[in-house]
Amino acid sequence: MPTSAPGISSRRGFTLLELLVVILIMGLAAGLIGALARPSDRALLRVEAERLAQLLDLAATESRLTGKPIAWTAESARYQFWRWRADAGWTEAREDSLRARSLPPGMAISELRIEFDPYVPVAYEVQMSLGQARTSIDASPIGEVRIHDPQ
Repeated sequence: MPTSAPGISSRRGFTLLELLVVILIMGLAAGLIGALARPSDRALLRVEAERLAQLLDLAATESRLTGKPIAWTAESARYQFWRWRADAGWTEAREDSLRARSLPPGMAISELRIEFDPYVPVAYEVQMSLGQARTSIDASPIGEVRIHDPQ
């Protein structure tokens, strides 16, 4: 004897097994997308090195244009710029492109101080690292700034 009316199916949804298979597939897809979307340490380090290289070049250019020295200091995972003022000495650059910045978690920078003289170009090398990735920012005595990735 049939338990349902004719023409109406007794099946009303998905089985537990079908739901578990769909959830498993969605989890695997989300995991793969997450792994592919996260950039490598080398890529993150390169982006931060390019940003710092542009800021160092900007500081050197500003120093030449204004005729006033600008300094840059780095401490493990943070760096900042300083402007020379005749009445106050070295003061921290704030609220502009040369404001203090922190590096992303796990990234380190060589502790260093560079003073950009308006009349004498400065050569320097800044080392940066993230995990196993290493890079350096080099400036030549003629003011050319490059990023160098050691092999």
